[in-house]
Amino acid sequence: MNLLLDAVVLGVLLGCFYAAVSLGLSVAFGLLDVPHVAHPAFLVLASYCVFFLNDRFDIDPLLAGLSISPLLFLFGLAVYRLYYETFERRGSDAGVRGIAFFFGIAFIVEVLIILQFGVDQRSVTASYIGKAWRIGQMRIPLRMLVAFAVASALTILLALYMSKTFMGRAIRAVAQDQEALRLMGANPVRIKQWAFGIATAVLGIAGALLIIVAPVEPTLDRAYIGRTFCVVVMAGLGSISGTLIAAIILGVAENIVLTLFGASWAPAISFAMLLGVLAIRPQGLLGRRL
Repeated sequence: MNLLLDAVVLGVLLGCFYAAVSLGLSVAFGLLDVPHVAHPAFLVLASYCVFFLNDRFDIDPLLAGLSISPLLFLFGLAVYRLYYETFERRGSDAGVRGIAFFFGIAFIVEVLIILQFGVDQRSVTASYIGKAWRIGQMRIPLRMLVAFAVASALTILLALYMSKTFMGRAIRAVAQDQEALRLMGANPVRIKQWAFGIATAVLGIAGALLIIVAPVEPTLDRAYIGRTFCVVVMAGLGSISGTLIAAIILGVAENIVLTLFGASWAPAISFAMLLGVLAIRPQGLLGRRL
């Protein structure tokens, strides 16, 4: 029972971290219907940028992640414009060709990371890494508590932005009815480009959390493709609050399986849950139907 309680508590902390790394995909795929399979590769790229700033200039990982967010925003604007002009603008088959486009982008990013940093694992240093809090017999790594707090705050801030600001409501509107938005004088393409920029910018903080939680390597994006898409689909497309709930469910399930059956079974949980959600409840917990 003690092991199971530990697994649940650490699973909740891990789930909030999964929410942070899935928020950008929730916007790009959930709201914009962009098949952004390069999202985990962008996440790992952000982690390596954080590593560079921490290693070269001794900047705290969270501050480093915050500082690269504006650059990631501009990068996201450029990527979406290229995607739109090359694929989406040409017709209804943009989804299939778009998947190939983003797989190509992900491969290029992975190769560039290997060329620049090599294939070895990289980690960062900070005062809260390597320490732990003890509550009774339970030992909670401080880095997981930091990830939990930052991920929760990031989720709340993004949810407030999407519901309380004009641009956030415009992003939700473009996901529902682009023609109505055009009639109101807004440009759906520019709004989607802005939204994709935001989806990429939040990876600055998410990438910092990724390298705080554990060391990173260039091929780590492959481990997060199933997890991030599972969280977004299980949450319901476009649901920011649902992303947090779904991520916690996944984190707890993974940690319980890890505790009871071993590490080899844990990566399969996300794909199993993804298939189960698609079969039983395609609209997810709080979102719209696929």
